[in-house]
Amino acid sequence: MSDQVHPARLLHDRLPVVYTAHSAYTSFMKHHICQFVLLKEYVPINPFMNFEYFLLDVVPRDVVRRGNNSYVQIADEVWTFGVIADGVLEEVRLAKKMQKPVRHFSLGKRLETIKELTVDKLEYEKGVGKVEELQF
Repeated sequence: MSDQVHPARLLHDRLPVVYTAHSAYTSFMKHHICQFVLLKEYVPINPFMNFEYFLLDVVPRDVVRRGNNSYVQIADEVWTFGVIADGVLEEVRLAKKMQKPVRHFSLGKRLETIKELTVDKLEYEKGVGKVEELQF
């Protein structure tokens, strides 16, 4: 038996968990988003890492939606990235209803271009309501 201690044995401090909400149009940036979150010393739960896009429709879409909502409930915080889609807005609504912190970030082609946004700077997909208009 080796006398070496595995590095994981020394890393039992819990990091906060973040649900990363973003549009299907930015699903190709899922790794980029997870890298950003990990570098901030949070643990990302990214729906597109777990289910791709609706698990490629091999299960009913509402099953995936319930899965995403369960992740929001598990997470300590919800962070949005990029343009707000209707599904993202519903995830924000659930987080706010549960009194979880919600933060918003831009999304660019490079990691260093991601910046935190105030609510008045958010962009929305066509036909999507505004975060500040949410009711529970």
